[in-house]
Amino acid sequence: VHGESSAIIIEELSFAMSAEDQKVPSNEVEQKEEKSEKKKKEKPQAAVEPEYIRNRVQHWEKLYSKFEEERKQLPQNEIIVTLPDGKQLPATSNVTSPLDLANKISNSMAKRIVAAKVNDTMWDLTRPLEESCKIELIDFEHKDGQHVFWHSSAHVLGQAIEKEFADAKLCIGPALEDGGFYYDFHNGDKHVTPEDYKNIEKAIDNVVKAKQPFQRLVLKKEDALEMFKDNSFKVEIISNKVPDGASCTAYRCGNLIDLCRGPHLPTTGHVKAIGVTKHSSAYWLGKADRESLQRVYGISFPDKDKFKEYKELLKKAEERDHRRVGVKQQLFFFNDLSPGSCFFLPHGARIYNKLVEFIRVEYRKHGYSEVISPNVYNIELWKTSGHYDNYKENMFLFQCEDVEFGVKPMNCPGHCIMFGHNAHSYRDLPLRYADFGVLHRNEISGALSGLTRVRRFQQDDAHIFCRHDQIEQEVGGVLDMLTFVYGIFGFDFHIGLSTRPEKFLGELDTWNKAEAALESCLKKLGKPFHVNAGDGAFYGPKIDIQICDALKRKHQCGTIQLDFNLPVRFKLHYKNEQDRHETPVMIHRAILGSVERMLAILIEHTGGKWPFWLSPRQVMIVPVSDKSFDYAQKVHQQIHDAGFFVDVDMSNRQLPKKVREAQLEGFNFILVVGEKEAVDGTVNVRKRDHADHDAKSISVAEAIVMLEDIRKQYL
Repeated sequence: VHGESSAIIIEELSFAMSAEDQKVPSNEVEQKEEKSEKKKKEKPQAAVEPEYIRNRVQHWEKLYSKFEEERKQLPQNEIIVTLPDGKQLPATSNVTSPLDLANKISNSMAKRIVAAKVNDTMWDLTRPLEESCKIELIDFEHKDGQHVFWHSSAHVLGQAIEKEFADAKLCIGPALEDGGFYYDFHNGDKHVTPEDYKNIEKAIDNVVKAKQPFQRLVLKKEDALEMFKDNSFKVEIISNKVPDGASCTAYRCGNLIDLCRGPHLPTTGHVKAIGVTKHSSAYWLGKADRESLQRVYGISFPDKDKFKEYKELLKKAEERDHRRVGVKQQLFFFNDLSPGSCFFLPHGARIYNKLVEFIRVEYRKHGYSEVISPNVYNIELWKTSGHYDNYKENMFLFQCEDVEFGVKPMNCPGHCIMFGHNAHSYRDLPLRYADFGVLHRNEISGALSGLTRVRRFQQDDAHIFCRHDQIEQEVGGVLDMLTFVYGIFGFDFHIGLSTRPEKFLGELDTWNKAEAALESCLKKLGKPFHVNAGDGAFYGPKIDIQICDALKRKHQCGTIQLDFNLPVRFKLHYKNEQDRHETPVMIHRAILGSVERMLAILIEHTGGKWPFWLSPRQVMIVPVSDKSFDYAQKVHQQIHDAGFFVDVDMSNRQLPKKVREAQLEGFNFILVVGEKEAVDGTVNVRKRDHADHDAKSISVAEAIVMLEDIRKQYL
């Protein structure tokens, strides 16, 4: 920081001297020598490396030297490496690395890949293989490759932060699911500002240009505590997350050393394009009563073309921000008197209700029964479901007549009560309960963000109670409905299957059959999917669905979650064919997810140019002059009675101005009427994006038929 200030002072002095030279001519050589001497004297001193960094590096070098010696003593045996296509390559244990193999296969491949997967475990490219194995070489286009790339970039950012902020204590720096990364750090009472970005990026560029190798080291708990003793946040992580007698891994690039599972890129030089995107505040461990941190976000890519494309998409995203479009189109607003709860204006309510209506139609086709459940429950319900012990900090709780109640944050416990209300036979199943009930979650104020993170919302929430032998049939039905709905919106989607974790509820055979059923459904769907081994909930495997919007961003909306837990907690059962009680399987499923969040996604996906069937402004009637006002009102009434959202412009503005305003307001169709149209009983039809082209005159009845056909086709 001192060095930068000195540099600025020098620039100012230099400029002042140059200006003075122009005003007062004198011996040019003497002046140049004077300036040169002053610059030498005022040259900024190199920043002194903080002691904690020197200590950390010294400790690392001591341990890493020992590790290198031990690695030389490991056995070097001939092993066989099997590629995804079945091809086998010879290698040497504890010598050959995935990068060595890639270089043998293709130089271009070696330059392109970012990590490896060894026997389904993510692996550093430069880390030697230990035994015969299956190997997959992963590039940036792979989801896991992106995670490695962005996680490595976070370490680059962390090193830059330590250089630019003398008092910084690094906390955590993860890759983000939807792209990019961030680093949290404690900086005392000092805050990051946009003015800091330039210096941070300059430090980042130096780290990248240095092509620093990433080194991996396994640390004993006591060594990790010693290495990070000057950082209380790292000490807390090690103390709480690493059991006594156990070990953890750390990585080094340059002078940055950080706790990390890895893997990482071979060197920082693989990051060809990187930049800071934004900053914010955060709390340590996400708890408001803990230390306030600074968070710096970044994005990076393996080539500059991808970075350029990202910037273009980012610009579009800013233009399409749902909060901006929502205000412009008068769809919704927020008020501090009810934070996190949206006020939907008439045009916003039209879209909201149309989304719900759309799903209701699909529910009827797929055999769902809509139910209505209470908003408030005695706390005993939440204790039975387990939410009171694990989720109460996110619930709104209150006392009523000395009894504690909770506003529901989800519908599933209520649906369990409904299932248990009546006796059921195996013939009754499946039962499919759908519920658009209002939900409330006590999100912390700092996490609230437009429609994407709210406290009050509704979901297209449904729960299926079925027999074990019906799982495949029911999940297949949900996937069919999901594919249709996302297709209407123009979303592509990506699927992940999350399987049994180490700690799980229920019988192993039950899990195996359920996972096989889910996998069978996904194979029948015909879309590629990836398996998140061990990432399922303790109460059942699940299918995660991420939609991809027009800006190539991924959003988690739909989910299909099997649940073996809640039916047991609520003692639900049905009578099987042998007239014995059996516990049903519960399937949690959502397609839109939160209607509020889906509305935000759709605003940004469409840029506010709503498809006709979903548009809150479908038709604008534009009379040419006041002589056509009566006819315009008549046409307005006819189209309104046909069930469309229609307005009429009765202003005295000129026709081109009226048409242009209707376009800007987003009306899908503009129907111009004049004296001729009034005599003929016609309208002159113009489209939103082609108001000056393809205009045609048709009768009002024909116009209504045209609009009905477009609406039926979800156009």
